Amino acid sequence: MSDSEDSERSAYATLAGGCFWCIEAPLEELGGVRSVTSGYAGGTTENPTYEEVCSGTTGHAEVVHVEYNPDTIVFGELLAVFFTIHDPTTLNRQGPDVGTQYRSAIFYHDEDQRETTEAFIEELESSGEYDEIVTEVAPLETFYEAEAHHQDYYEKNPNNPYCTVNIDPKLEKMRKQFGEKLE
Repeated sequence: MSDSEDSERSAYATLAGGCFWCIEAPLEELGGVRSVTSGYAGGTTENPTYEEVCSGTTGHAEVVHVEYNPDTIVFGELLAVFFTIHDPTTLNRQGPDVGTQYRSAIFYHDEDQRETTEAFIEELESSGEYDEIVTEVAPLETFYEAEAHHQDYYEKNPNNPYCTVNIDPKLEKMRKQFGEKLE
């Protein structure tokens, strides 16, 4: 395979850790991440709106759909960042956001991702770093892209009070722990 073909390889991850803005912003800074798209997954309502998902009746979680170059960053490295920037021990809650739409979840794309995720969680639990991880691990059935104004929200609204209180600390923590992985 030539270098140009190799650089065109893509893999995907779909992660839920509370408000999608809070997960999108840190992941966008990682080297090898090509795009991060906010959206919804894990529920039963087709083509849900933000308002429907916020109602808690769709079964969907706010998620980010990550396209990345697996030759630059691997799925396990994405998991390490993901588990650093959200609390996987709180059921249906991240900071001020409460409800099943804010649950911690990994929607795997294939059996390798499922196995890697389960092994990663098992390792975290046995390390004693977390009491009990409640992160849902489920296959990705369908991803629905969120409305345009939710995409790149932090980039467009860095001084929004929600962003400064909830996203800035996640960015600082991620940059400190994974500085070598930043683009």
